[in-house]
Formats: sequence, structure tokens, C-alpha cells
Amino acid sequence: MMDSIPRMETKTFEVKNNYLSKLWRKIPANFKSIMLERGWLFYIVGFLLGRAIILSVVSPFAVAFLATMWFVHREKSAKVMLAVLAGALSYSMTHGVFILLAMFVFIFLAAMFKNAKNVQIKIPFIVFISTAAPRLFLYSISDKLTSYEWLLLAVEGVLGCVLVLIFMQSIPLISPKRYKPTLKNEEIVCMIILIASILTGTIGWEIYGASLEQIFSRYFVLILSFVGGAAIGSTVGVVAGLILSLANVANLYQMSLLAFSGLLGGLLKEGKKAGVSVGLLVGTFLIGIYGETSAIGSSFIESSIAIIFFFLTPASWIKKLSRYIPGTEEYSNEQEQYLQKVRNVTAKRVEQFSNVFEALSKSFTTSEENLLEEQNVQRETDYFLSQVTEKTCQTCFMKDRCWQKQFDKTYAIMEDLKNDIADGHEPNRKLVHKFENHCVKSKKVIDTVKEEMSFFEANQKLKKQVKESKRLVADQLQGVSEVMEDFSKEILKERKHHEQQEVQIINALKKMGIELEKLDVFQLEKGNVDIEMTVSFYNYHGEASKLIAPVLSDILNEMIIVKEEEISPFPNGYCFLAFGSAKEFVIETGVANAAKGGGLISGDSYTTIEIGAGKYAMAISDGMGNGERANEESGETLRLLQQILQTGIPEQVAIKSINSILSLRTTDEMFATLDLAVINLHNAFVRFLKIGSTPSFIKRGDKILNIEASNLPMGIIQEFDVDIVNDQLKAEDLLIMMSDGIFEGPKNIQNMDMWIKRKVREMKTDDPQEVADLLLEEVIRTRSGEIGDDMTVLVAKIVKNTPKWSSIPFYGEEAK
Repeated sequence: MMDSIPRMETKTFEVKNNYLSKLWRKIPANFKSIMLERGWLFYIVGFLLGRAIILSVVSPFAVAFLATMWFVHREKSAKVMLAVLAGALSYSMTHGVFILLAMFVFIFLAAMFKNAKNVQIKIPFIVFISTAAPRLFLYSISDKLTSYEWLLLAVEGVLGCVLVLIFMQSIPLISPKRYKPTLKNEEIVCMIILIASILTGTIGWEIYGASLEQIFSRYFVLILSFVGGAAIGSTVGVVAGLILSLANVANLYQMSLLAFSGLLGGLLKEGKKAGVSVGLLVGTFLIGIYGETSAIGSSFIESSIAIIFFFLTPASWIKKLSRYIPGTEEYSNEQEQYLQKVRNVTAKRVEQFSNVFEALSKSFTTSEENLLEEQNVQRETDYFLSQVTEKTCQTCFMKDRCWQKQFDKTYAIMEDLKNDIADGHEPNRKLVHKFENHCVKSKKVIDTVKEEMSFFEANQKLKKQVKESKRLVADQLQGVSEVMEDFSKEILKERKHHEQQEVQIINALKKMGIELEKLDVFQLEKGNVDIEMTVSFYNYHGEASKLIAPVLSDILNEMIIVKEEEISPFPNGYCFLAFGSAKEFVIETGVANAAKGGGLISGDSYTTIEIGAGKYAMAISDGMGNGERANEESGETLRLLQQILQTGIPEQVAIKSINSILSLRTTDEMFATLDLAVINLHNAFVRFLKIGSTPSFIKRGDKILNIEASNLPMGIIQEFDVDIVNDQLKAEDLLIMMSDGIFEGPKNIQNMDMWIKRKVREMKTDDPQEVADLLLEEVIRTRSGEIGDDMTVLVAKIVKNTPKWSSIPFYGEEAK
């Protein structure tokens, strides 16, 4: 029983503590609701700006604020007018009369220009008249206007025009529905001017000899120095001090105090709140010794009270304010979150498009048609026989016997006739004899079957083409879907943190004396390393490839090369360097070609391209015929191939797409062959896609391997199956691809395949360009120098990639 009492007290304390914490969390929300949504903040600001006066008589703040509220928050403008008038009357009756007259003039002019175009442009002029007219009236009543009063009148009107532009940028920033995530430097300055103007309305208010405007001005300097650093802190001090000194000439030295304190506080912000506070105290002391000795005590009291308020300010408020100030850590995090959100939305939208294309691809598939193929064949046979009987049996007197009493027999015989006559064949004699014994008009029926068969076969061919076209479209849409899905994954790929490797890289560069400014490690996946860094060099001599890349190679245990470098032209300038994984293999190529008859334009075209993801493509296209027209056809084929492959669509789908385009884009009989080899640079695996092309050869030492496949040239038919031949290449292999002008060019040679193998085997060189030149020369020599057709030979050598510089061992702290 005794043990349960403390437990009950503890539980009661926890309940009270939770209640207080919830109540404390509700206070900011309630405070925000009262001050912003109900408008009390604007009423308080209006009251203080109604009191604000500079140069003893100039008051441009009230009308400028009223004009801003009229156009930004018109629903609150009536109460704001009352607040401004109350503030003016609290200062003096004369000032209250001036503000009342100015508000009447402004309301009259605002109502007059209510429906005018570009009202925002006319606002400063309305404020100028609203400020100058009442002042002119009041001056003229008392006495004749002096030149000094005319000057003050003009200054007041101009300041009102400027302030309304400043307030129109500042007031929306404190509205309850604020959408801008960050503040620009101009907006920060405008907000500081608004705050300083508000503080001007507190001049004359003191607590035990300490001026309120000085306490709060120093408080804001402390806050913004702590958040934005020396630049923002000194700016706040200069602007606030200048406006306050205009309101009270005795506060002129305060501008120096606030500016110097803001600078010191920003420089000492690494010391947290204590460091910024020390900056204000040092500034107060140093500036105070140049003023009146009696004022030092009150100045220290004002600074101390400001520091107390500064320490009482919740960290959450300061952190929230930091999100809007450029250069702060919170601002950077806010930007990263915004970019992450945009990236996620973009990736999701791309993924949705990918799903759409995949759904469209499935809608074009013929799986359902394949399941119902037998039913479709039976239905088509029924339709065919109905067409035949309509022309023959409908008028026959034996119709009832054949199609009612002996339906099955008649149907079976006529179906056999249809199958025999298909593809232009003559029907079997036994079947004809059997049908003659069954039908009295057998000859007429057989002739009709032959006639209808031509229409039937044409219809079947058309249906097959439609089916194949649908399958091609389905493959193309599926390819686009896969590309977009990969793209969405690439968008979502975030910067990954690899702390151990980052520490090793930073220590290694530091020991080499390289000044590292920034390091970003995006990816450390084997074969797909992605590292970026910003470093400083006094005089760059290729350190990226000579020193940094070898060190990275040793740390990451794979070959690293420089992908990109931007070198500063100035000494000690910052240089951008990007590093990535080197490919296991590189391709050295050589090409030799000749046009028919020694002409300038060959019907053959060739290309070698790197298509990303560590793949290298080589292609030869031979346009049918010779000359400019054939060159245009083969060049168009390779241009389409290059553009489609670089999107990431699989090679097989790309070739089918090109074939479809070539077969549909013209009615001329212009066709092209295509010989494509796609080599994976990471493992030297190669895929051959040969469309109407000649065999290719792989030279591996003394062995010559033959690569061939049989496909029609592109553009002849709209749909065909692409035969893919796969092979594994090795280092020092030679891959030889050629057009039919080379393969079929040798004269008086019976076995072209053996002849080319022998010539390649006998070559003493393995240089790709020399092999291509020698092979072309050998073919031309067999024809006694005559070039009977366009000739192209493309040779590639598979070379193991070895870096220029060996890896440099790095021994981290743990090795010691």
C-alpha cells in the first residue's frame, strides 16, 4: 500500500507535465491565430506607425502603411485606419489632424482610381498627393510657407512614395498564408526598414531610463546576426540606426553602435548566443566611450535587457526564421527538401507515364487472339463456305439433300477442297472425283472456290499484317515504358553518404597538400563510381589524372579516371573535377571504304557510337543500289538507329522500329541492309544483329570465327523476326565487319568465306586501320584495280584498358 502512493504521485505528475507541454505547444498556434489571422499584428503596427515621426515633423509612414493594407488586406483596412489614427492622436492632436486629413484624401483618390488599369503603378502618386495635400493645407493655415517647409513637404511626399513600395514587399511576408519558401536580399532589407519604422513609433517610451526603441533594435540585431551572420547583422544595424537617428538626432551615434555590434555578433556567431551577445556588449562599450559618460550606464542596461530577451527567445523560432535567410544551414535543408519534393513528384509522374505506356503495350498484345485462334479459323472457314454456297448452291435443286440431309459430309468435302486449293494448288484428283459423285455442279463449285480463295488469302494476309503491326507497336510501347521506368529510378537516385570512404579521400588529399573545398560522393557501386570535388590549385599540372585518380583507385579498389574537369584560369582558383569508373575494355577502330567506280559518293554508310551504360555500337548500312540515293537511304537508317539507341530502347525493338519507318515512309523500292554489333565495355560481350548483311569475322590469334545470320533487308516487309547472335570477345580480338562489296567483291574466287579468312589470317599486323586498308586493297587487286561495287570494311580491336598512371597506395590513420 505504501509503495503504491509514490507511484500514484509519479503518475499524477506525468499527467500534469504532459498537459503543460501540450498547453505550451498550443500557445504559438494560438498566438499566430490572434496576431496574423485576426489581424492584431497589423493593428499594433498601424498604431506604432501612426506615432512614427522623423525630422521632428515628417511622418510618411502612416499613409504608406494604410495604402499597402488597402491593396493587400482591404478587409482589415478600416480597423487599421482606426489604429493609425489612435497612434497619431497619442503623439499629439496636430499630428492626429494631419493623419485624419491624409486618410480622407487617400480614400477619395483610391475610390476615384478603383477601376483604373495598373492601379499598382498609381499607388505611389496617390500616396504622394495624400501626404503633401494635407501638409500644404496645414502649413498654409498657420502662416505663409517658407522654403524649408516646402522642402519638408517634398521630402515627406517622396519618402511616402518610397515607403509604400517597400511596405508592399514587406507586408505580404507576414501574412497568414505565405507561400514563398525563402527571402531574397531585397525582401530582407525591406523587412528591416519596416521593423525600424515600427520602432520609430516607440520613441519616448522608457522603462527605468532604458529606451524601448534601443532595446528592441539591439534585440533584432542580435537575432539577425545570429541567424544571417555578419553581412545581415551589419545591414540591420545600419538601416535601423539610420531610421532611428532620423527620428531622434540624439540617437545618431546609435547607428554606429548597432552596425558595429551587428558585424561583431555575426563574426562571433560560432560561439552561439553567448558569442553574439559578447559582440553586442563589446560594441556598446567601444561606441559608448565616445559619447556622453552618463549615457554608458543606460546603454549597457538597454543591451543587457536585449540580451535577456535574446536568450529567452525559443530556439524553434530562430530555427524557423533561419529557413528564410539565404546562406543558413536551415535554408539549405529547406532547399534540399524542396528539390527532393520536386524530384519525387517528377519521378512519380514519369513512372505514371511508364505505367500508361505499359498498359498501352498490353492492350496491343495478341495473347487473347492466340487463345481464340482455332475459333477464328473455324469462323473464317464458315464465312468462306457461305460465300461459295451463296453463289452456287442457293439456286441448285439439290440444296436440301446436300445441306440439310448430308450437311456434315458436304461441309467436310468442301473444307478439304478449300485446304487443297490454298496457296494456288490444284485439288487432289481423288477428292475431285469424290466431290463430282456428291455434287451435281461440282465444276462450278470448284471454280467458285478458286475465285473466292484469292479474296480469302488477301484478307488473311491483311489480318496477319495488322496482327504483326500491333505486335510491333506493343514492343515499341514496352520499350518506351522500360526507358521511362529506368529514368524515374535515375531521378530518385539520391546522394549517398559513404563516411568511411569520404574520410579516407579527405585525409589522402590533405596529406598530398591538395586544398579540398567540397567533396560529393554520389555513387560507389562497382563499375559505376560517381565522385565530384572542388579543389584549389595554384598552378594546375594535371594533378587530377596524375595524383587524385590513382589515389581514388587505391581507396576504392578499382580503376578510376577523370570524366570531367573545369580548371580555373587564376592562381588558387577553384577547379571542378568529376571522377568515374574506367571501362574494363576500350575499342580501337579502323575503317576503309570506296565508292563504285572510284566515285565520291558511296551507297554504304557506317558509324561508331558510345550509347551509354558502358556500351559501344558499330554499324554498317548498305543502301540498295549505288550513288546519292543509296547513300541517303543507308545514312537515314544509321541516323535513326543512333537516335533510338541513345534513348536506351533495346536494340531489337530499335531495329524493328526503323524497319517499320523505312517500309512505311515511301512507296519507292528503296531498301537498306544493317550490320550492327553492340559491345559491352565492362565484359566484352557482343550482340550481333544482321539485317540482310554479310557475315562478320572475329580474329583471335590464328583462329578466325564466322558470325552470320539470315534476315531480309530493312524496308522490304513491315514485320520480321530479328535473329540475334551473341558471342564473348576477349582482349586483343579483332572484329571485322564488311558490306557485300567486300565479301562478294573478289573476282574468280569460288569460296569467298575461306578466301577472306585466309587473307585475314596471313596479315602480320593487328592495327585496326591497317587491317581495314589491307583487306580493301586485296579485294580491289583481285579485280585488277576495278571497283565494281561500294565497299566498306570496319575493324575494331578489343583492348584491355590500362591506366596512364598506376594507383598510389594510401595508408589511413588505422594503418598507423
